[in-house]
Amino acid sequence: MPDQVSRVFRLTCNNDKDCLDNLRMDMSSFTRLCYLLHNVGGLSDSKYVRVEEKACFFLSVLAHHKKNVTVKFDHVRSGHTVSIYFNAVLVCLLKLVPILTVTPKPVEDGCTVARWKHFKGCLGALDGMYINVQTPLAHNPRYRNRKGGISVNVLGVVDRNMNFVYMLPGWEGSASDGRVLRDAVSRDNGLKVSTVEGVRYHLDEWAQGCQAPQDQKKLFNQRHSKAHNIIERTWGIMKWRWAVLRSTTFYPLRTQNRMILACALLHNFIRREMEVDPAEAQIHEDHHEFYNDDLPAEVEYVASIDPSNEWGVWRDNLEGKMFNEWRGGR
Repeated sequence: MPDQVSRVFRLTCNNDKDCLDNLRMDMSSFTRLCYLLHNVGGLSDSKYVRVEEKACFFLSVLAHHKKNVTVKFDHVRSGHTVSIYFNAVLVCLLKLVPILTVTPKPVEDGCTVARWKHFKGCLGALDGMYINVQTPLAHNPRYRNRKGGISVNVLGVVDRNMNFVYMLPGWEGSASDGRVLRDAVSRDNGLKVSTVEGVRYHLDEWAQGCQAPQDQKKLFNQRHSKAHNIIERTWGIMKWRWAVLRSTTFYPLRTQNRMILACALLHNFIRREMEVDPAEAQIHEDHHEFYNDDLPAEVEYVASIDPSNEWGVWRDNLEGKMFNEWRGGR
């Protein structure tokens, strides 16, 4: 058996643990991914490299941020071969957007889940995340975020099951969250309900205060914060699963933005195909506090866009309804 074939066999046909550790999905899911890449994305076998090996190149880079020189050594291929097929898989994967992007289901009137039952019709949660990127030196000021890093500001929207329903990568790190959100809103209709300024909002603030909300605005922000925690957890899983999101890559900026979107699509694919998301399970095992709603969040909130009057009135009415129900049940 040629060394190249042997390597792919060990990764994808030996056992689920090896496949999970190296490619972030089990053997069955990897087979289905290759099927989609071939039959929907248009990825095909070449004379010497099969679809499965091309997918291994790609997933190794995303999962472990392996450099070209490492992947070519692992697979006994040339750096040119690895580069060509990495980009080919990326293009084919992005053709799966209609299949892998999840359509959210609104919170129903009869919902009994404490986190969501007060937000009837809600589709999920959104927030921004800085992802470090490599840019030409002359462009660094545009991409320097308020923390001093060179990054893009990525807006992500997830449903209640931590699946991505929308992502907007590419905005410079210097762009405010509000500016990114306004751009996203301008591409569609409507605007999410805003939080109430001037009162407690972050979950860690409630934990430190050790006190119940004293008025309807504080109660609203507390419950809104708990619902919003779903996007923080999702970003945490994404960065745990895909090492390429945790450090700077040296691909062209356009490719880097596409890689971010690819990570989100693969995140959805894994959560759809596997009964238990291995990344979520591992994080829960290693860091149980990651799921504690009373701990500080690692992701900052979008808080600099003005709501419309219509949504402001809707929010005020919801605040009053929440507070009256809460006070009546004490």
